[in-house]
Amino acid sequence: MAKKSLQLGRAVEWPHTPEDAQLDRVPNPQKGTDYLVRFTVPEFTSLCPVTGQPDFAHLMIDYAPGAWLLESKSLKLYIASFRNHGAFHEDCTVMIGKRIAREIKPKFLRIGGYWYPRGGIPIDVFWQTGRVPKGLWVPEQGVAPYRGRG
Repeated sequence: MAKKSLQLGRAVEWPHTPEDAQLDRVPNPQKGTDYLVRFTVPEFTSLCPVTGQPDFAHLMIDYAPGAWLLESKSLKLYIASFRNHGAFHEDCTVMIGKRIAREIKPKFLRIGGYWYPRGGIPIDVFWQTGRVPKGLWVPEQGVAPYRGRG
């Protein structure tokens, strides 16, 4: 299937599944410079594949672009496609990281999935491609580990 034109600047339908979602990339005008891009997704939702109950997470996506940038409207649509998708926390987090890495081929990418507790147990999931490029400033993600009432 040929890739469609950019979704930016036009009305598009919300994708029904992550597989249906189109991730767009645009040329990086600073491709000769190492820098970090951070997307914060504080209201990610998906469904438990067993119970169908909603799961909630705070996602942090950091990447050092190569030739391509990830277009943010397409990311928003992709993220929204998980609202009716049943998958475990680990699968959602890693699936998102791998898909972005495949589409834009960054120099480095990491994703932190900070999942809210279900059944009394929070699950945090972390995935990255390779090593951080030498000299690249990668700040902490700033999401505190779950502490309950302690």
